[in-house]
Amino acid sequence: MKVGIIGVGLIGGSLALSAREYIPDVEIYGSNRSETNLQKSLDLGLIDYRLEDNLIKEMDIILLAIPVDIAMDRLVYLLDEVNDNGLIMDFGSTKGAICEQVALHSKRGQFLATHPIAGTEHSGPSAALPDLFRDKIQILCETQKTRPDLLEWAQDWFKKIGMNLREMDPIEHDQHITYVSHLSHISSYMLGKTVIEKEKDHSAIFDLAGSGFSSTVRLAKSSPNMWIPIFKQNKENISGTLSQYIKNLSQFKYLLEADKFDELHQQIVEINSIREILEGISKTKTKN
Repeated sequence: MKVGIIGVGLIGGSLALSAREYIPDVEIYGSNRSETNLQKSLDLGLIDYRLEDNLIKEMDIILLAIPVDIAMDRLVYLLDEVNDNGLIMDFGSTKGAICEQVALHSKRGQFLATHPIAGTEHSGPSAALPDLFRDKIQILCETQKTRPDLLEWAQDWFKKIGMNLREMDPIEHDQHITYVSHLSHISSYMLGKTVIEKEKDHSAIFDLAGSGFSSTVRLAKSSPNMWIPIFKQNKENISGTLSQYIKNLSQFKYLLEADKFDELHQQIVEINSIREILEGISKTKTKN
């Protein structure tokens, strides 16, 4: 089987490792905007060959692991070129726009929109991990529009690499992912910005920062090349969520300045209930 990976970075490289382990007799082709990273993916053995446009028709599976704006630029062309039994999957963090873009394409049945809830703050082929997707959620959108035989193959592969499958409407996906992923990255970026602006002595940050700060600001190391297109595509959902977030921050500031610490205490007690939600999610994942 020939697998083509467009974008051999953290996600694409990890997909390559998973393909090599779980797809028999696989040949992995790859492409990357960065010639340096493409050569590194070859040197690391993530891919076997370079994926040129004239080879698209030979691919059995094409995995799009590139920024969401570039994925949209490439997807229609890839569907035009893919052979009649090829499957194309994207792994981006927004789903509404890309599903709408190919809704009327004659080969819509050969596309599956996915979003693995997996990743790290690192990027590039050297960041690839063989177990990145194990025990992680894999969101599948509009599965009823994907050809049944191709869908079955994809679901089987995702299960083999240890993923828990969830189906979701693309619009609902973009709404929910705003809270659990996009807002987290924005908060991390802005915390990092605030610290850099206020703490001119970087050695003080190093000396005083504990694990809490490190874990909170970890996402601020994520690549803007990936995240700015996500913010752009999902800006309406993000804007609405930010309004609520800013309102809560303003309320916190008011209670603090007004010495209303009993109210602040009660609010945090109520917020602590998120522990039960997270524990419930963890138990559900364990059962699956």
